[in-house]
Amino acid sequence: MDVTSPSRPGDDLGERISRLATIMERLRDPDTGCPWDVDQDFASIAPYTIEEAYEVADAIERNEMDALKDELGDLQLQVVFHARMAEELGYFSLSDVLDGISDKMIRRHPHVFEPDAEAGPGWEAIKAAERAEKGGSSALDGVATALPALLRAEKLQKRAARTGFDWPDAEGPKAKIHEEIGEVENAKNELESIEEIGDLLFAVVNWARHLKIDPEAALRAANTKFERRFRSMEDRAGAEFPSLSLDSMEELWGAAKKDES
Repeated sequence: MDVTSPSRPGDDLGERISRLATIMERLRDPDTGCPWDVDQDFASIAPYTIEEAYEVADAIERNEMDALKDELGDLQLQVVFHARMAEELGYFSLSDVLDGISDKMIRRHPHVFEPDAEAGPGWEAIKAAERAEKGGSSALDGVATALPALLRAEKLQKRAARTGFDWPDAEGPKAKIHEEIGEVENAKNELESIEEIGDLLFAVVNWARHLKIDPEAALRAANTKFERRFRSMEDRAGAEFPSLSLDSMEELWGAAKKDES
């Protein structure tokens, strides 16, 4: 396969995936490949995989479809990269990865792929059964430790809630927030402060979950809003911004907020 030639309109999806897999195989060749690519392993590539997933989300948030196309390609490369390293070590291949996710989607959607079958368990019940088959002993098994902390907190809470361990309404986590604020204020040292701040953030996630709000998305939006307003402050003040008094900065902040109203 001539991997240096661009895909043609008539090429099917399989040929395109095969071309990318062949490119990665060439890059990983210990004799003729790229030294940087050859030197990588699962651990060194993992941060790039996470970064690419965030860049996909960023393109979606900005509604930039050309960027989304590029970022999805970068994310696909990460899948091929990991699969290639696994194949070199004899664990599994890209074909195994593709077969595995295809089989999983069919298995978890019997109402689509087996429309004549009797009504069976829902998506979450099927996932729980799969975890049990793999030897899982806890409802919390399978919640990845590498997830962003807010997202992982929400997933842990949702898993626990399915067992009945949950507040009946939003008032419980709301009251817990006030309780945790008091414990932060009463912390006796830095270690206690860190622990109590963590408990406070966990309670805020819990409250957001009960209000049907995605805490990760909400914080992302708050970050974007802060950045937009702060840049507006800098633009208004120019080079003198860092030397302004806090009161003057507050006035600029108020002006930036007013511009958005």
